[in-house]
Amino acid sequence: MRDGVELRANHYAPDTATPAGTLLVRAPYGRGFPFSALFGAVYAARGYHVVFQSVRGTFGSGGEFDPFVNEAADGADTVAWLREQPWYTGSFGTIGLSYLGFTQWALLSDPPPDMKAAVITVGLHDVSGPRWGAGSFGLNDFLGWSDLVSRQEDPRRLRVMLHQLRAQRFVDEAALKLPLGEASRALLGEGAPWFESWLEHPEADDPFWTRLHLRDALDRAEVPVLLLSGWQDLFVEQTLEQYRALNSRGVPTGLTVGPWTHSQMMTKAAPTVLRESLDWLGTHLGGAPSQRSSPVRIHLSGPSQDPRWLDLPDWPPAMPDAVLYLGPDRRLSDTAPAPGDSATFVYNPGDPTPTVGGRLLSPVGGYRDDTSLARRADVLTFTSPSLPTDLYVVGAPVLELEHSCTTPHNDLFVRISQVDEDGSSRNVSDGYLASAPDAGAVRIELDPVAWTFAAGSRIRVLIAGGSHPRFLRNLGTGEPVVSATTFTTARHTVHFGEATKLVLPADSSPPSAD
Repeated sequence: MRDGVELRANHYAPDTATPAGTLLVRAPYGRGFPFSALFGAVYAARGYHVVFQSVRGTFGSGGEFDPFVNEAADGADTVAWLREQPWYTGSFGTIGLSYLGFTQWALLSDPPPDMKAAVITVGLHDVSGPRWGAGSFGLNDFLGWSDLVSRQEDPRRLRVMLHQLRAQRFVDEAALKLPLGEASRALLGEGAPWFESWLEHPEADDPFWTRLHLRDALDRAEVPVLLLSGWQDLFVEQTLEQYRALNSRGVPTGLTVGPWTHSQMMTKAAPTVLRESLDWLGTHLGGAPSQRSSPVRIHLSGPSQDPRWLDLPDWPPAMPDAVLYLGPDRRLSDTAPAPGDSATFVYNPGDPTPTVGGRLLSPVGGYRDDTSLARRADVLTFTSPSLPTDLYVVGAPVLELEHSCTTPHNDLFVRISQVDEDGSSRNVSDGYLASAPDAGAVRIELDPVAWTFAAGSRIRVLIAGGSHPRFLRNLGTGEPVVSATTFTTARHTVHFGEATKLVLPADSSPPSAD
């Protein structure tokens, strides 16, 4: 590197006189299994030279690991080194998921002229707190990831394995203690020295985050980019933002979103990811004809007998609005109730509304039975009548509320669930608003979805004051989160009328490729 630090890499060489191209992979998780198989050997076996590098401060590479900070400079220096190798094919592409996607965006912030393609799977470009947390500081994922990375090179493998088996429990316990900075450090020990600085800057517009986002890359990238994600991936909204930014500038961009969580991209999604990645690289590095029939390919969930993939010309597709009003009878109706009535709930930070499923790094994320969540006293629920026909929701739902709260320091968590005919429910889409106003209208955009509410099922809306530990709980006092030791309850009121409604991008038939 430019400062003299040496980074370690493995070179996978194809056994052929006519290589298909060169690929660069930069990762903080080591160069062993499963990454070696998924991003090294499998591509070398198909004719590519693959350079698999451990980023600064990880697995034998010199320097200190400061997450996200050095990837732009180190990536550029690695490309300069790559050009000097006798086997270099003259151009290269990049592949990888999650943090490996961030290292690709770091290169695209100042694109090398010989970079010809990128395949970015569940990759973030913006590390600012609310972005990772989708509306609030993503405590579960920030803390859980920091704990994982800080222990991954510990030579006491059995001890590490036992810790990881109970890691979610440890994160849950630390997240519930006060002060949070002290409790988090007790979990992390001497590892992850960056964590407190993240916790001390929960606001997205804090200048602290400037060095940790790559928004300029969305304006500078010109190479063809394939984006792969899942509806239950914690970065799916960033992936869709990346698609919109690149596609609006005419950059060749492909988008595939399936019914997966973050961790499932290396398991359930692996055949799709590999097939589409090889096709994209073969087209844009090797000049082969593409097998892709449309820019956008999304998985539309549906009745068990009818899941399907849709090929679309763009995202989001044009869909009409279906409006359902929240009413005092705890029902969703297509008719607005008369104004004047309201419903209340109390959020207690000492016994916070728990996280059940959703877009998490943790194995407990994804689609889950949330019937118990709907029954809690600190959750308001509103449920529609049974649907007479299938209803296809494709896009980002919006919940608009006339809302008030007894404290200005309050948050709102909202969810759409599907209630099956047996009365059980499962999550479909979530939304979060940190620092909600204590009075007035609020608008909360929920997670993008492609979902079929089957005939006979019902739509449910849940409203709460938090979702712990997925999101940093609002203690109601306004104290700094890292050092706060007290909390107060928040009494929320939802006011009914035309202003309190759910807006779904929905129709009785799915969007078409036309």
